Amino acid sequence: MSLRDKACVTGIGETAYMRGSTKTAFELQIESSLKAIADAGLTPKDIDGVIPIGIVSGTADDFIENFGIPDLRFSAVIPHGGASPTMALQCAAAAVAGGVCNHVLITFGRNVTAAAITKAGARIHTMPQFHYVTEFEYPMGAIAPAQLYAPMARRHMELYGTTVAQFGEVAVAHREHALLNDNAIMKKPITLEDHAHSRMISDPFRLLDCSLESDGGAACIVSAADRAADLKHRRVFISGVAEGHPDSPGSITQRPDMTSLGIKKAAARAFAMAGVTHTDIDVAEIYDCFTYAVIRQLEDLGFCAKGEGGPFVQGGRIKLGGALPVNTHGGLLSQAHVWGLNHIVELVRQLRGDAGRAQVKDAEVGLVSGYGDMGDGALAIMRRG
Repeated sequence: MSLRDKACVTGIGETAYMRGSTKTAFELQIESSLKAIADAGLTPKDIDGVIPIGIVSGTADDFIENFGIPDLRFSAVIPHGGASPTMALQCAAAAVAGGVCNHVLITFGRNVTAAAITKAGARIHTMPQFHYVTEFEYPMGAIAPAQLYAPMARRHMELYGTTVAQFGEVAVAHREHALLNDNAIMKKPITLEDHAHSRMISDPFRLLDCSLESDGGAACIVSAADRAADLKHRRVFISGVAEGHPDSPGSITQRPDMTSLGIKKAAARAFAMAGVTHTDIDVAEIYDCFTYAVIRQLEDLGFCAKGEGGPFVQGGRIKLGGALPVNTHGGLLSQAHVWGLNHIVELVRQLRGDAGRAQVKDAEVGLVSGYGDMGDGALAIMRRG
């Protein structure tokens, strides 16, 4: 059966984002979860499904004990990095649509200051694909995410003429949006020149091409559509949702097409399920681990042809007021890095009309993407009720 409009995001919550939090990752996760539950107009005992995101997250039992949940009917773990929160929307929507449970909590917390294991580079060692990295990338000294994804970006530049300035357009747009967000870490304006002169991290990625390492927590509640009708806020329906995985092998540098991403496989399914076209999308929250990842996802999502992502982001098109505002909260590049769960929070705010200074006028339909590990992808299209 189709999951179209069978589930709604009914609650959202996030902590303050910062560096150097004195709270543990689990404390941040609990804080954001309680905020999301309250935002939905529920109590912790109403939660009967939980999907903790990430290797440092609490387990289902942790939430049963801390929240006093009397009857947890569903739990899941989704191990696909930054694609996990959006994949969790599909999982939760399926669970509530199938009548397994009524309200699923999707939750994440991290403290990179307190625990080195929560850093992205450390997490890669836990991935199933790590044996590919050990064989092909690690001997060359490539182990951090910037080093693993840099060849993909460089290949795109060589094939299609994508430029450093086009990467910069993404960084500058997201920073401009972050300046409108009181809960964003980066508060200093940047220019294309600032981007071009920021220090090199892993060619072609410069400092301002890279997402933040930050502390914080975020959460959302997915409820059955009929259960959502009487809750606190207007309903935000999950109209189309899908996940996709890149072609084998796990090593990016060993693939026939080094620039391939899994989200291309998900896009057609999600758009067909939602029954909308690209021109219907008012706002997009696109996973931005690196500036290049936004450009490639815009291509694979179908907003432009492959190789045309660089020109697509120029001329203010992805800024507020442009044809397709992207990452209106500042994204991972300038708001905070909580594996993209903050992207879901922002999309719900936009569709509720609660995004404050960053509100896209008359936003009715939007999408959120996830990008994980070596190119896993997920997409959710939502609409306001």
